[in-house]
Amino acid sequence: MALATDIRTSDTGLSQVLATVREALARRKVYRQTLSELRSLSERELNDLGMHRSMLTRIALEAAYGK
Repeated sequence: MALATDIRTSDTGLSQVLATVREALARRKVYRQTLSELRSLSERELNDLGMHRSMLTRIALEAAYGK
């Protein structure tokens, strides 16, 4: 019985690690895509949105990670 419990605990831990990795990869994808789209905007479009090029990294980080 103890062995079965240990195996289940181990499996749950692995599942949790995989879920964490998947979430991190998804957030990284959101960050890269957001940054790419913002960088493709012209100066005029950024001005219309009230943004400056120096703000793009921070905005992408906030979109992906909430920081």
